[in-house]
Amino acid sequence: MNKSELINELIRTRRSVFTQQFEPGKVIPDAIIWQALENANWAPNHKFTEPWRFTVFTGNGLQKLAEQQAEIYKNFAGPKYKQNKYEQMLVTPQQCSHVIAIGCKRHADQLPEMEEVAAVACAVQNIYLTISAYEGLGGYWSTGGITFIEEAKPLFGLEPDDILMGFFYLGYVKVPSVSGKRKPVQEKVTWIG
Repeated sequence: MNKSELINELIRTRRSVFTQQFEPGKVIPDAIIWQALENANWAPNHKFTEPWRFTVFTGNGLQKLAEQQAEIYKNFAGPKYKQNKYEQMLVTPQQCSHVIAIGCKRHADQLPEMEEVAAVACAVQNIYLTISAYEGLGGYWSTGGITFIEEAKPLFGLEPDDILMGFFYLGYVKVPSVSGKRKPVQEKVTWIG
């Protein structure tokens, strides 16, 4: 398979794989996680601000994340608080091999927010594609949980102007995701020539 066929196949077969599809207790080698983060580090970004910031939780760190995020949620969710969501936050990280908190370090004096958010999203896509290239691995990007609670930012080394963009959950795939489908690209393109 040549490079173009390989990248086309990788992009079209990438799927989100959720925690309930993971094989419990099976841990991805840290070297693979580092490879995914290295590939994320090569995402395009304007003025080379490299705004992505990642906090990786594994091993005992997963329990720590579970407890800390549940406590933040309990203390700061206000009227949106739901007991079952709190309980789920105590469990979800421990169903994973690794969880990567995704942050955007703002350079507001240099760039509009959208440019840096887009750069971090490109970095996350590189993580998705890297993980998809390894047989039997999967993951997904979630903006649930404590993502939009301002008081969560310090847990991940983020300042008030920075953005917590969610979490990437990783594990070995026990139950694969179904094949994807898309409407024809022609329905979403205006071509002027």
